[in-house]
Amino acid sequence: MSDMKAVVKSLFDLPVDIKRRNVDVIPGSGYWPPSDKYPLYEALGFYDMSCRADVENFCSQLDASTHQREIIVRYAEAVHELLVVVVEKLAQGLAVKSENFGFEEWPCQFKINKYHFSPESVGSPGVQVHTDTGFLTILQDDESVGGLEVMDKSGDFIAVDPWPGTLFVNLGDMATVWSNGRFCNVKHRVQCKEAKVRVSIGSFLSGPKETMEPLPELVDNDHPRVYFPTTYEEYRKLKFSTKLYSGEALELLYASNSEK
Repeated sequence: MSDMKAVVKSLFDLPVDIKRRNVDVIPGSGYWPPSDKYPLYEALGFYDMSCRADVENFCSQLDASTHQREIIVRYAEAVHELLVVVVEKLAQGLAVKSENFGFEEWPCQFKINKYHFSPESVGSPGVQVHTDTGFLTILQDDESVGGLEVMDKSGDFIAVDPWPGTLFVNLGDMATVWSNGRFCNVKHRVQCKEAKVRVSIGSFLSGPKETMEPLPELVDNDHPRVYFPTTYEEYRKLKFSTKLYSGEALELLYASNSEK
């Protein structure tokens, strides 16, 4: 984790013309320069960290050294393995057979984030309130600069203070669909708390490429189907076309809507 954080910082120090080689596979999967909407935010990434070719292509786009490439490959393999282990445990917690789902084949997006916080930006948002579109996220947050906040049931935001050597795990929209509403997605944001550069590493298990729908084992007379079937890509497009970033787009998948 420490080695990877050092690599990430060096990648963000690259000239802009090199960072722009990190092109999208799906919208938002590649280089994201500071913009009028997000002037403090910058990101690099690639579509699938479970695919060795995607990892190698990312390294080649950014002219990663042999040493940097080795660290990125090792990190991608280790975090992807951890993601699969966590989601298998979640399946076991619901008493469903995890071996039937092929979690290890699900695409896993990788994104590194940099926040250029300045004295003028203290108190302003680094990233707006949102839920993650995919199934499960593992975040290696900045070990010294805070800013991540999660919303509790009352609608208040709670700061997630830096904790060196730890990983932050949260569920996304696809987990809510898959579990027929038993798993809750997490609304969160990043706020500028101090005038320091903040760097984090996110790994996002998206969901299957085929249709995602509530598990049959979790649908019965006492627990009717909550959501229509969808795919990660269909839902991602719906979420961004409606600009419902905080999980409200899930309401458009309510099975009860067909009765209205």
